[in-house]
Parts: sequence; structure tokens; C-alpha cells
Amino acid sequence: MNSPEGFTWPHSRYFLPAGSSKEVVPAIPTKGVVRPDRSAVDEAELVRAAQAGDRVAFEELVRVYDKSVLRLAMNLLRSPEDARDVYQETFLRVYRNLEHFRFDCSFHTWLYRIATNLCLDHLRKRKVRREEPTVLATPEGTLNRMDTVPEERVDGDPHRNLFSGQIRKRVKETLAQLTPREKMVFELRHYEGLRLKRIGEVLGTSEEAAKNCLFRATQKMRTALGDLV
Repeated sequence: MNSPEGFTWPHSRYFLPAGSSKEVVPAIPTKGVVRPDRSAVDEAELVRAAQAGDRVAFEELVRVYDKSVLRLAMNLLRSPEDARDVYQETFLRVYRNLEHFRFDCSFHTWLYRIATNLCLDHLRKRKVRREEPTVLATPEGTLNRMDTVPEERVDGDPHRNLFSGQIRKRVKETLAQLTPREKMVFELRHYEGLRLKRIGEVLGTSEEAAKNCLFRATQKMRTALGDLV
């Protein structure tokens, strides 16, 4: 995926190219450039500077939010590869469309809206993609994929660990069964800690619609966990 000219992703060290065995070290040219002090520079000023073509200001915006975008993508997609794609595509879209940002909402909300829409696209594609069979045919006979998953280490109270493992497994299964939008709202609320008003803004809908979506997701989760909680 192409980057803005002369720009290297701050978190590119987290993602290795296929076949690479060494860490990729970012190398953003900074000679002769005084990086703005976040305590002295208002976010809106950074955005306006980036809109005017200041590459250093754009890099600073990326650095302010790159970890939160990466965390959001990982929480929602549970896939390092997909999270990397969303992370990079998010900032590419920000770079290409920054001139059209008119401060109708906060830059953070606008950025999250781009990231969550990309995550929604990935989740919808997963819904229509045919699931891989759990049982495989091998020369030695059949092999269940679940049998190849290593058991979690049991420390402390084995009954407590077993119970916690059952809850985590049930939550993961239920999240996979939610609609993409229900999953998005549920995780934005419980994993990202966003308020319903902000979730509505991020998803381009009303607070009431976000609340109703969260209610449906929560009801499904409660039903799935009914015998465990």
C-alpha cells in the first residue's frame, strides 16, 4: 500500500513485510525540522497546518492518534493483518481527504469514523466469506482444528480458570454472531469506552440509534452468557 510521499508509518515496526525476519525501523526525515510541542500547539492548528501542506504537522497528527487507531482496529477485527490494513488505509484516507475536513465535528471523531467504516467493511466481508471447516482430512485420518489449539496454562484455582475460560470463549463466539454494526457499537462502548453520543457521531447516526443497537447487542450477550453469570 503506497504511503504519502516521503512518509513512513510510525508503527511500521509492528508489521513485517512478507518473508522478512528483521524489524522495520521507521526513518522519517527530521533534520532541520523542529517538531511542534503538543502542549503549545492546538489540534485545530495542526489540522490547518496539515491542510496547508505541512507534512510535519500531518506526521504529528498521525503520532497523536496512531496508537488509538491501531488499538481500535485490533479490538474490532482481532487480526493483526486486517488491523494493519485498516490502520494504513485510515491515514491514507485522512491524507487524501484532509482538505475537505471542515471542523463540523472534532478531528478525533472524523478519524474514528473513517477507521470504523473500514472495520465495518472488513466485518461484512467476513460475514459473507465461507467459513473454513473445523475438521480436516489428513493422510493419518481426520483432524479437528479445535484439537490443535493449545490449552491455556492453569494457575491458581483451576475451577476459576476454567470458568473464566468458558466466559471468554462464549463472549468471543457471541461477538462473532453479532451483526457488524452491533459488534462495532458494543466494542466501541465496552472496549474503547466511548459514550453513546460519540459512538453515534463516529458511526454517522443518532445517539438513540446507537443506544438501541447497543441494547440489542447486550441482550444477545446476556442470553448467550445466561448459564454462566
